[in-house]
Amino acid sequence: METLVIILMILVCFNFLLKQTYQKWWTLLGISLAVSLFIGFSWPYAIEQSKTQIHDWLNNPSLMLDTSVVLYLEVIIQIGFCMLAANMMTTGKVSRHVVWRYRILRWFPGILILPVLFICLVQLIFQFPGARFSVIAWCFAGGLLVLIPVGAKVLRWLLPEKEVRLELLFLTNALIGVLGIVATVNGRTAVKGTGEMNLEALAGIAAFALTGAFIGYYYRKYKLHKLK
Repeated sequence: METLVIILMILVCFNFLLKQTYQKWWTLLGISLAVSLFIGFSWPYAIEQSKTQIHDWLNNPSLMLDTSVVLYLEVIIQIGFCMLAANMMTTGKVSRHVVWRYRILRWFPGILILPVLFICLVQLIFQFPGARFSVIAWCFAGGLLVLIPVGAKVLRWLLPEKEVRLELLFLTNALIGVLGIVATVNGRTAVKGTGEMNLEALAGIAAFALTGAFIGYYYRKYKLHKLK
């Protein structure tokens, strides 16, 4: 299970860098500075953690369920960015509010990168037991301040096509969502299974789905008629 979590952490870091390839240089610099300051000032909390931090978190069901909520919120936001960006690339002229939604989603760097880097800081502190904790943290923060822009630039050089990067961002987020099911639940279920069927709940879900489909169909029909 720890190996799966490490793979998930690597994907989160890659996703974060891939998302930064769509940022302007000043936005990228601001995000890099914010992440570096978070790491630099979090060393007092990092030294209170145990060396087997990942193992401890995996055995905390409440924390893992909370983590799954944050994970899927971020996956939904990033996939929403991919779909909106793809729509803008293929549609052509779009309205101003669509552009603003795209910019807001593009500016969102991600939240999962912060706990991942925090775990890296904890492990790094235990690798240098004789050094001052603050020095390790700020050296790590300084390295991130350089590595994030450089990593984004290297990815942009390796993948110059926006469409390829967008498709890869979508696929990696989908993979994170799939791996997150196994990694965060860890063999447990949030609710107890039952053999009875709640017909009222089933009817409510069906009515909700049909209402959404009805609204979506007529909204799309109205938009197409307006474009004509």
